[in-house]
Amino acid sequence: MNQLFRKKTVQDILKATEAGAADGHDSLGKHLKVRDLAAFGIAAIIGAGIFSTIGEASANGGPAVIFLFLFTAIACGFAAFAYAEFASMVPVAGSAYTYSYVAFGEIIAWIIGWSLIMEYAIGNITVAISWSDYFTGMLEGLNVHLPQWIQMDFLTAKNGYHDAMALMAGGKSFENLEASLQAAHTAWTTAPNLFGLHVVLDIPALFIIVLITWLVYRGMKESRNASNAMVVVKLAIILLVIAVGIFYVDTENWSPFAPNGVGGILKGVSAVFFAYIGFDAISTTAEECENPQRDLPRGMMWAIIICTVLYIIIALVLTGMVSYSELGVGDPLAYVFEKLNLKWMSGIIAVSAVVAMASVLLVFQMGQPRIWMSMSRDGLLPKKFSKVHPKYKTPSFSTIVVGFVVAIPALFMNLTMVTDLCSIGTLFAFVLVCGGVLVLQNKTDIPRGKFKTPYINGKFVMPLLLVVSVVILFGAYKQETMDFITNKQELKSNEDLLLSLNSKQTARLKERVLTEDQKGFEDVGKDLDTYFAEVDGEIMKADVLAVGLPEKSAYNSGFSHFAHKIPTWIFLLFTIFITIVTIRKNLSLIPLLGLLSCLYMMSQVELRNWIAFVIWLGIGLVIYFAYSRRHSKLNPKSEIEG
Repeated sequence: MNQLFRKKTVQDILKATEAGAADGHDSLGKHLKVRDLAAFGIAAIIGAGIFSTIGEASANGGPAVIFLFLFTAIACGFAAFAYAEFASMVPVAGSAYTYSYVAFGEIIAWIIGWSLIMEYAIGNITVAISWSDYFTGMLEGLNVHLPQWIQMDFLTAKNGYHDAMALMAGGKSFENLEASLQAAHTAWTTAPNLFGLHVVLDIPALFIIVLITWLVYRGMKESRNASNAMVVVKLAIILLVIAVGIFYVDTENWSPFAPNGVGGILKGVSAVFFAYIGFDAISTTAEECENPQRDLPRGMMWAIIICTVLYIIIALVLTGMVSYSELGVGDPLAYVFEKLNLKWMSGIIAVSAVVAMASVLLVFQMGQPRIWMSMSRDGLLPKKFSKVHPKYKTPSFSTIVVGFVVAIPALFMNLTMVTDLCSIGTLFAFVLVCGGVLVLQNKTDIPRGKFKTPYINGKFVMPLLLVVSVVILFGAYKQETMDFITNKQELKSNEDLLLSLNSKQTARLKERVLTEDQKGFEDVGKDLDTYFAEVDGEIMKADVLAVGLPEKSAYNSGFSHFAHKIPTWIFLLFTIFITIVTIRKNLSLIPLLGLLSCLYMMSQVELRNWIAFVIWLGIGLVIYFAYSRRHSKLNPKSEIEG
């Protein structure tokens, strides 16, 4: 058991760094200052988040999504303190992987390294899919029309086709379907068949990944000046969007401000958090900083503050220009300007997004092989992964493997799935980094850097916060809290009720509505979805039960209903546990709040993504026990064999 938690010491890592053998990235000089670090953070953060996932979050939460941006920024701020303290203590590349090796030991370092592999891979898949949306949109503006089946992933086409068929069975005409459903239906019906399988592949996403992987393999490195220039271009476009869009804001679109309540706002937590992924990448530049202890914390904070202000303004402008319900598209910025017939702006945004997201893809596609190489040099992955190309001086084998790992899923996976998976992996890394600071806070045998997270004793604040939270939950939200605890069944949404009907039940429902309200039904084109959109749920339930839907099918109930609450229960029980530990151990408040806020955001990610994440970790543990544990550089036997 002790071997599982064998640790690297800070002293050994620093000695290896001085010997120029820490991770093979000692060729870069120490020339980064606060301004450069902030620019690097903004360059990494502003990408797919502001160009794509901000639309999904706004569609779920409405204008009130700005509160989610604020909460996420605060959570990232707490995590940034923890990253900065570790970067000050261990100023080498490797980020959370290296920090966990020092704080927790090898097994946790492996888990976090394996999670980071998923974060970078899934993040790049998301960026590639969004890049594909903007690229095909840009081609459309140039009157170049690609077949739908080569510009959409398999899952989106399949699910969209079935949803479209269900809605058309309910009376909605094809022309009145949402544009995304029309595209999915067209892709699925026009796709060639191979052995009975619809061939639907996102070819543009594959193209950009292959191109970027080739560039990374050839050794293209983004210098400080290129990073700063990229930030200037991105900020100029965003400020242009704000300056033009503000004149088209209709304040009526901000009412209701939170159309789907707190639940709707929190539904976008993965999308919003994804918009902040990248600030932690600053910590990997610790070796290239002139003064990492002073400049890293400032650079991280400035990046988070600037991006938060821009995100909030953009969210308000977007939800003011069109109804929030229309923003659930892959390219929301281009979409709103096209909707308002400002095609020249839509064109500028599409071109800028293509360039901006390609540059983000480049940054992270370069970062992922570095993680693989670091783990390989520690013996946790085969030596092949740390092989450096003799001519290009890049981790050639790792780069090629990364290209395959990103390219193949990008052909088949949809945006929501990959965003959630990327967010849960990154949040897990943040939780462990914050936890690492708590583990090391009272240890005296570790050399400290110049930066230390301000210490506030959590033993007085945490119990107070817990009591206040309980009072609020059982006071202002007593009914909702009791429903959650008792796992009370919930009536499905009107849309889900319609999708639960088979074709015969749908036909009977049409006849029933025609009999009871012929004029009202004909006014909406005999479209059940539109007709029932504003109808009270109980009335809707009575109608669907009358046409033969079993009452049990009208509710979310039983274990399947409880299963979705498991992540929240984990968060609640852990909060109680860590509060008790805080009282006994006098834990520091800031990393504690960082840990809990990140864990809370993890709890809001859908259960299926937790399952996928646990399966990914399970695969990682199999590899660790089958190979990494025996070949680790910290394993005395591996040294003897070597």
